[in-house]
Amino acid sequence: MIEWIRFAISALLMFAGLAALFTTTFGIFRFKYVLNRIHVAAKCDTAGMTLCLGSLMVMNGFNMTSMRLFLLIVFVWISNPVAGHLVAYLEVATNPKIDEEFEVIRDDID
Repeated sequence: MIEWIRFAISALLMFAGLAALFTTTFGIFRFKYVLNRIHVAAKCDTAGMTLCLGSLMVMNGFNMTSMRLFLLIVFVWISNPVAGHLVAYLEVATNPKIDEEFEVIRDDID
């Protein structure tokens, strides 16, 4: 009985993660500007990967593999928003038409 409960929780987490990743894909193709695309990619991709890896942790139980998956979740939570921020910063710093597309406060960008 407990295996079926673990399976149901794991399946719900996996479907939620896949829905978030589908939203990421849809948002990347739907939005026009790079800053909008990177925002949806950074937010939904982090959430989708966390839910999918959490699903694998629930399905696997508590052991060393689950701890490795948890470390992978921590890595995704740290690296994905930082990478998104760096891409957005590069876009603001190098796009000469950024003022026409967005209202950007450029205090610290040379």
